[in-house]
Amino acid sequence: MPGVVVSLVYLAVGRVLELFVLLARRDVGKDIEILVLRHELAVLRRQVPRPRLRPADRVLLAALSRALPRPRWPALFVSPKTVLRWHRGLVA
Repeated sequence: MPGVVVSLVYLAVGRVLELFVLLARRDVGKDIEILVLRHELAVLRRQVPRPRLRPADRVLLAALSRALPRPRWPALFVSPKTVLRWHRGLVA
């Protein structure tokens, strides 16, 4: 369990730092990065049948999904039911 906590802290700190970088960028750069990432995601979805997620990945995605409007949930590579199940587990 301590490994999961360390992994989660590492992921969370990394994402917070990335958020600060994104906040400092102009909108055009962000829009281009979003397009690139969406294309990369589409390519990976064609190649990888099912990604392997670590517990820390699940916790981070469940927590971040709370800030993501539900109409945008299809952008996630897991179903909304899965995200809700992870969130219930996170709250429990």
